[in-house]
Amino acid sequence: MFWLLFCIFFAACLGAGVTGGLFPPGPWYRSLSKPSWTPPDWVFPVTWMVLYVCMAVAGVRAAMADGNGVAMAFWAMQIAFNGLWTPVFFGLRNIKLGMAIIGVLWLTVLSAMLALWQVDTLAGVLFAPYLVWVTIAASLNWGVWRLNPEEAAKGSVQPG
Repeated sequence: MFWLLFCIFFAACLGAGVTGGLFPPGPWYRSLSKPSWTPPDWVFPVTWMVLYVCMAVAGVRAAMADGNGVAMAFWAMQIAFNGLWTPVFFGLRNIKLGMAIIGVLWLTVLSAMLALWQVDTLAGVLFAPYLVWVTIAASLNWGVWRLNPEEAAKGSVQPG
C-alpha cells in the first residue's frame, strides 16, 4: 500500500513540477537583475526532486495515519499553490502576483508541516527542508521584485 500511495503523491508533486517545463525561466528571467546569492540554475531541479520525494513520503505517512484530515487538506493546498507560482511568475511574468502566491504557499507549507507533525512526526520533519526552500524562493522573488521595479510594475494592473 505504501508504494501505491507514494506513486500517487509523487505524481501530484511531479504534476506541480511540470509547470517548470511548461513555463521555463527563459531569456526574460535571465535579463532580470537578481540578488547576488541567487543559486545557479542547476540547483533548482535537483532541489525540487529531493523535496518532491520528501513531500510524497510525508503525504503517504500522513495518509496512512488516523486523524489525518487537516494534514491532508493542507498537503493538497500546498501542492496547488506550488503548481500555481511558476505559471504566474514565469508564464505571466507577474513578479508581484508571484510574490503574493509564494507568500500563501509559504503559509500553507508551514501549516502543512505543523499538521503533518501532529499526525506523524517524521512526516512533519520531511516538510522542514521544503519550508526552508520556499523561504529562499520567496526571498529570491522579493529580491527580483525590488531589483526590477519597472518589470514588476508591468505585471500589475495600472489605473487608467
